[in-house]
This record gives sequence, C-alpha cells and structure tokens, in this order.
Amino acid sequence: MTAYAELQATSNFTFLEGAAHPHELAETAAALGHRAIAVVDRNSLAGVVRAHVAARRAGVRLVVGARLDPRAGPGALCLPTDRAAYGRLSRLITLGRRRAAKGHCDIGWADIDAHAQGQQLVVLPPAAALPDAAFAAALTRVARRHPRVFLAASRRFDGRDGERLAMLAALAEAAGAPLVAVNDALYHRPGRRPLADVLTCIREHRTIDEAGRRLSANAERHLKAPDEMARLFAGYPEAVARSAAIAEACAFGLDELAYEYPDEIVPEGETPQSHLARLTAAGARDRYGGAVPTGVQAQIDHELALIDRLGYAPYFLTVHDTVRFARSRGILCQGRGSAANSAVCYCLGVTAVDPDRHDVLFERFVSAARNEPPDIDVDFEHERREEVIQYIYGKYGRDRAGMTATAIRYRRRGAVREVAGAFGLSRDLAAVLARESRFRDEGGLDAARLRELGLDPDDRRLRLALALSDELIGFPRHLSQHPGGFAISRAPLCETVPIGNAAMEGRTVIEWDKDDIDALGMLKVDVLGLGMLTCIRKAFDLIARHGGPRYDLASVPAEDPRVYDMLCRADSVGVFQVESRAQMTMLPRLKPRCFYDLVIEVAIVRPGPIQGGMVHPYLRRRNGEEEAVFPSPALERVLGKTLGVPLFQEQAMRIAVVAGGFTPDEADELRRAMAAFRKTGTIRRFHDKLVEGMAARGYERDFAERCFRQIEGFGDYGFPESHAASFALLVYVSAWLKRHHPAAFAAALLNSQPMGFYAPAQIVRDAREHGVAVLPPDINRSDWDCAPEPDPDSAGGLAVRLGLRRVKG
Repeated sequence: MTAYAELQATSNFTFLEGAAHPHELAETAAALGHRAIAVVDRNSLAGVVRAHVAARRAGVRLVVGARLDPRAGPGALCLPTDRAAYGRLSRLITLGRRRAAKGHCDIGWADIDAHAQGQQLVVLPPAAALPDAAFAAALTRVARRHPRVFLAASRRFDGRDGERLAMLAALAEAAGAPLVAVNDALYHRPGRRPLADVLTCIREHRTIDEAGRRLSANAERHLKAPDEMARLFAGYPEAVARSAAIAEACAFGLDELAYEYPDEIVPEGETPQSHLARLTAAGARDRYGGAVPTGVQAQIDHELALIDRLGYAPYFLTVHDTVRFARSRGILCQGRGSAANSAVCYCLGVTAVDPDRHDVLFERFVSAARNEPPDIDVDFEHERREEVIQYIYGKYGRDRAGMTATAIRYRRRGAVREVAGAFGLSRDLAAVLARESRFRDEGGLDAARLRELGLDPDDRRLRLALALSDELIGFPRHLSQHPGGFAISRAPLCETVPIGNAAMEGRTVIEWDKDDIDALGMLKVDVLGLGMLTCIRKAFDLIARHGGPRYDLASVPAEDPRVYDMLCRADSVGVFQVESRAQMTMLPRLKPRCFYDLVIEVAIVRPGPIQGGMVHPYLRRRNGEEEAVFPSPALERVLGKTLGVPLFQEQAMRIAVVAGGFTPDEADELRRAMAAFRKTGTIRRFHDKLVEGMAARGYERDFAERCFRQIEGFGDYGFPESHAASFALLVYVSAWLKRHHPAAFAAALLNSQPMGFYAPAQIVRDAREHGVAVLPPDINRSDWDCAPEPDPDSAGGLAVRLGLRRVKG
C-alpha cells in the first residue's frame, strides 16, 4: 500500500466549515490505512484532544497542528515536531487570540516567524485561483527564512488541476519548498458534502439558492485511501510519499503534555503532602474541638494515604488556598458534588458535610482505579464570585490560569431552525418544525404527522432539511466559557493550550473543555456562584449585627425538630431547592425527620428517579405499605439506607460491582454514562453486561431488568449522594433561618436576588409579617411585579426597597 498521511483535515471545531467530528476523521483515516492524520483547525487547537483520544483508540497516529491564517500573505499548516515547538504554536495562537475579540485571531507572518522554530510549515496556495506572482514571492520569502517549509498541493476537480499542479511544482522547486500532496478534507466521507454546504450557508447567511459559488462544486473534499491519492498524483509520486515523511518527523504527541500542579501554595521546607497533612490535622481539631472521633480519624488517614500515593496533595492545597482567600474576605462558600465524600475536604473547610454524621465514599471522589485527578466544585456567593475569580488570575497570572471552555453544540430545535433557514423555508415553517422536532427523538415525525401539519412529506427539500438537521445535532457551534471551571498549571498554561479573550471583560478562557482536560489529567477547580449562599451569609450578618451569635454553615444547630415540622407542612417558600411545586408536594408525603431524609428529598424529585420508577416504591416502603426486600445481604448493605431503591449514582456503581460483576474501572465507566444525561444510548450499552452478570450470580432476571431500568433513569439526570448531601445542608440551613430568624432570612432573601428576579408575592407578605419594612407598602400584584433592591436608608438592614415594574398586557 502507498505510504500516505493526510496533513490537512479540518474538523467541525473550525466552526461552520468542517463537517466531521474529530473522532470521525481519526477513525476513517485508520480504516483507510493512513500512516497518520493531521487535524488542523483554523487558528485553533480546540478539537485536538478529541482527535488525540480517538486516534489512540483507532490505532492511527495523530499529527498535532493548526492551520494559521495571518492577516496578510498565504496561510500555512503549522505542525510542531517536538514538545517545545508545540508550546510555541500554542503561545502563538494565544498571542493572536488575546489581541482580538472573542472568537477571532490576529496574527501576522512576523509572529509566525518568531514562533517557527521546530515547526514544519506547509504553505497553502490560493484556494480559488491559480498562484500568482505575489504568492510566489511570499513563498520564496518564507522558504528563505525557515529550513522546513513545504508547499501544499491538492486537486480541485475543476478542469484546471493539471495546470495548477504544474505551476505549483515549478514554484516549489524555485523556492526550495518541496511539494506535498494533501486533500484539504472538510469531512470524512463523501456523504457529508450536503451538510458542508448547509454549514456554508449558515456561515455566510445565505440560502442554498443564493449561495452560488460559495458552495463546493463536488464531494471530493473527503478523506481518500492512500492508493487513491497515489493515482490522483500519479505525476508527482514524491509529493505523496513526502506526506508520510513529514508526519514521521512530527514526533510530538499530546501524551507528552506532562501536567504539573502549582507549587507556590507549599511553604518552604515542606512537601505538598506534609503541608496537607498538617492543615488537615489542624482543621480536624477545629471541627471537633480537639477530640477527633476514631472513625473520622481512620477515614482521614485512609484518604491522606491514597492522596499521597496518587500525588494529588497540590490539588487539595490549591483548592484550600482559594477557599481560604474567600473566607478571609468574608465570602461564604461550600464544596459540593463528590468532594462531600471527603473527610479531608471537611477538615480543610472546603465542604461542610460532616463525615461523622454521613456515610462517605471517598472512592467516588478519588480512586486509584481512575487515571484522572479529583474534581472539586466550590460554590461561592454569586454577588462576590468575581472577587475569587480575579484572585486566581492575580495569584497565578493570565499565562498560567484560564477558565475552561464549553462547546456550545447544536440541539435538535436549533439545528432544525438553522437548516430550515439554509433551505429557504419560511420562518413560520421553521418554527413549526422546531416545535415539532421533539417527535423526531421518538421516531414520530413521520409522513402522517407531516400531513397533519399541512406539509407534504414527499417534498424533497423538506425531507432533506429534516435529514440534515439530524446530522447537525451535536456539532459544536462556538466555544463559550464554563460557568466556573479553572485550569491552573505550574508552567505557562499558554504553552499547553491556547488562551483567548472571553466576551466578558476581565476573563480569559482556554480552548479546551472539561472532558479535554480530564483526558489529559489536568487540574480543574470549579468556582461557581450560588445565590442562596449570598442569602445565607447576609442572614448570618444580620443576626450578628442585631446581637445574635456569628454562625457559619457548620455551626448552625443540627437536627432541630421544629425545622422538620415546618418542612413537613411544606412551609418552604424561599428555602433552597424545596420551594418548587413538585418539592412542596413531596415534603408532606416524605415527611423528613432527619438530615438524611433531606438528602433523599433533594435527590428524589429529579427526572432520573422519576423516569426510573423509584419514587413510588420508596414512598410505599417508607410509609410501611410495602416491605423492603433485599435479594442478598450484599445488596442490603448497598441499598439499606434507601429501602432497597437505588436513588444515587454511588448505589448504582456499587450494584454493578457487587451484583453485576463489574470491575471498578467498568463501574466508573457506568458513572460517566450516568453523568452524560441527554446523550441517548450512553447507558444502554451496559444493559447486557449488568443483566447477564446479575443473572449469573443468582439474581432473578426480572429483578436485574428492574435494576437496570432504575439505573437507566439516571441518564435523565440523577444526583450523586454526595452532591445531594451538599445541597441538603443548604436546605437545612435556609430552613433553619426561616424557622428561627424569619425577619433576617426574609430581608436577606429579598436583598440577595440576581438581576431580573421578581419577588413572589408570598415572600413579600412573609417579609412584612416578620417585621421587615418593604417599600412601597402597597402592591397590587395584578398590575405590578416587584424587583428587590437594598434600601440605602435602612441603617439596621432589615428593610427592602421594591422597585416596581408594570406588568405588560
């Protein structure tokens, strides 16, 4: 077979241009027998991690690189040969993106020259015309400055390929930039050409009928087999062979990105582990008044040993430093999610979930079986979160810290709207199709349904629009910033991943998202905002200002029966997480009497448990209407707390291991599938393994099927127990404030709402009933909404001024 590597494959992370996912390009290249493939997106490395993971899985080598489009002169493929050259490429893209507004990149050939050491540069000829004298001069200048410069040649199938290739070969020889064959692929297979045309129409704001020459003339910009490339470039065999040689010279791979944790959080003379152990011991003494319970100390020792073995101490110290800063400024914060499974996090003050009161599963948070760092999410007061964000930027510098990206992807309704627009369908028709698009998930938008809508199911344009909207689902539309994820490194982060400007002033964002940095084992800290923390902190301040004690989340008196009495009556307006109609309906049925009941309350009114048929069995068993039967002692240990009904992700993982025969790694894959809610089919692939594994271990098949259906429900959003425990603490604290300090809670609640919030009339009435001065005094809810603002004339703080807005219509 001919030795060939495609060096110019564009993924859909060149937004609205590439028509293939990175993994599709890598998998197809492997199937075709390419020596390697370069996924080179325009001024970007946003899709490279996905390509790297897929290429490794498919068994083909990925050439890392990017297509650079300078403001003047020809574009070029930049392919680093080693780690240092990759760092220069990433820094170059960062330079261009920091100069420009979000989504743009401003670089020139002088910038490329300054970062070209160790790069293989493949200069790109004009796409739509024959090369001219200006291009020839530019190519010569580039070739004289850099030792490894090549000239790309691709066929356009426009009747002028022979002339074009001859001219390019002559230019290459004259400039000393050898010719290399590429196919300039925009998609992995010819069938994606129609979608590529639709993307062009969306990008150019044109319909298919208006796009004209902007559209491809043919479907040839797909990955081709090496022998086909040899046939197409029969007169230039050395150009085909050169592609494989260039790929071979680019020895760098993303596996070489050795991530290092920041080290300035460790005092001189200490190691990260010794410093963490000392801080944990001091925190444990503070939490327990000097008498650390035996079980908690054993848990701390177990966690510290595992943290030491995996080398994660700097990560815990980095999070602790961020929390320490927030506390030094009086900013209330709490870790949530799987961090609540950690006694070390409790002792460090990262979480307020006491391991002496709750059953923690540290392996849900940190596991030797998982080759990835832990993930700590910390909620901060939403009004003051920016102070924490700017502290991180200030401490580590813009070149070492950046917020992680999130790829905004097409969902069904958005895809239908944009594709319908590209096909020239009317806005009214596009709106109807988008509204009805939910039926396509159920296979229900068939010919009969289209006729009911007054549409012709045989209309070719309509059929094609619906088919292509299906293909577009899941494509990235643009990069946005994660709500709070931060990547921080010891070395310059901009030499690992490009950093660009966010739309919001003062924010900078890396090009990779959570899954990308997880795949590379990089540190991420989530700095999130939560309005209820703002409310609770303001209520604590008011209590202290008016002569009461100074409370924090951990010091609020626990297990007060009067608080639970109030919640059982569904008197929960304003209380965190349990003020919705669904939660207020559930409270009198579940009748919470202890903290763990609140953990269940938070978790049970979710799509996952509801879709999984978990709610009614649990309530029947709780009320004594049905006996909780356990098929084995092993499952009783897993499900005893929830009366035999799996309500939490941790329980699903344990069921898979103890009853289904899963390994810890396989159970973690199941956890990931449960976390990927709305990604259809992700959990379903575990069905046979779980059901057959349980049957082989003596469990009845009907019981095994029922277990899987319940676990499958987590695919529609179910909580980990640790996450529910963190939220349940805020439920209890906000309910305690409402019960024992109603005036302070009402004033804090109304003074803590984000912009655009309009106060429910009941909260306003509650505030007045408890002595809070609410201005103006009389509000007719049929005519006005109330927008709370702090009252500047209130010295005591127990007053709220309500701005009025007349209700439209």
